[in-house]
Amino acid sequence: MRKSRGEDVAVRIRRSHLFSDSFRELFRLRGPEWKARFYIIFEGEEGQDAGGLLREWFSIITREIFNPNYALFITAPGDRVTYMINKASYINPEHLEYFKFVGRIIAKAIYENKLLDCYFTRAFYKHILTLPVRAQDLESEDPSFYKSLEFLLNNPIEELGTELTFSLEVEEFGVRNMRELKEGGASIPVTDDNKEEYVKLVCQMKMTGSINQQLSAFLEGFYEIIPKQLISMFNEQELELLISGLPNIDIDDLYANTEYKTYSKTSPQIQWFWKALRSFEQEDGAKFLQFVTGD
Repeated sequence: MRKSRGEDVAVRIRRSHLFSDSFRELFRLRGPEWKARFYIIFEGEEGQDAGGLLREWFSIITREIFNPNYALFITAPGDRVTYMINKASYINPEHLEYFKFVGRIIAKAIYENKLLDCYFTRAFYKHILTLPVRAQDLESEDPSFYKSLEFLLNNPIEELGTELTFSLEVEEFGVRNMRELKEGGASIPVTDDNKEEYVKLVCQMKMTGSINQQLSAFLEGFYEIIPKQLISMFNEQELELLISGLPNIDIDDLYANTEYKTYSKTSPQIQWFWKALRSFEQEDGAKFLQFVTGD
């Protein structure tokens, strides 16, 4: 890495080692230096970066961020298309430095108005915005556990057949520990009167407490580029648009995987519905998807 052209930053990398070279070249930079213009130099290739190489770099490094070999993110079990922080990322000795680096990259992309080809869980966006997570946010991250919480909320506590306290077993860096959800929680039984508080605290632990170190490292890097008070002016849907733009809606995939109740695929109303959906512009299709998924 070297500086020239005023405050521009030249990033010299090999395509075959793009993530590791980018980390080596850029991690040493201080937060304000990330706001300089990067111009990318691929070793062994000729060409001046007039913006195209930077776009290509963002595209490739985004794919590398989710490379399973780095163990930083996993796809959410609830939908398999959005990403969430991998609580087992500790298997990578450098994972906390990498999370800080990834936080900077995503913030840099927003700063440069570059869209990334990736989507995250709703809870992840809320973490960036310092918004509280809710039980519904857990559905995509742990569907079976979410259903158990729904059952708890909608049924008398005695129907569970087990006694619960304000504590939860969590895995932290490969070790399973019992964590209290509130002071003295291990001796506080869950009742019909306090189960809503229990669910709220469980969700906070599952979606925040179990990845606290990874999340803190990511946010440290992100806020170095875009301060918390500035990004907090957006809601989670707007932040998703800033990072990823409007999603491409695969109507054929939706059609092939839709289940019907009361109506059938051949019902006139259903035929009208699909005809209307296929006529939508991308923005309207994205709004429809947001409506039906609740995101």
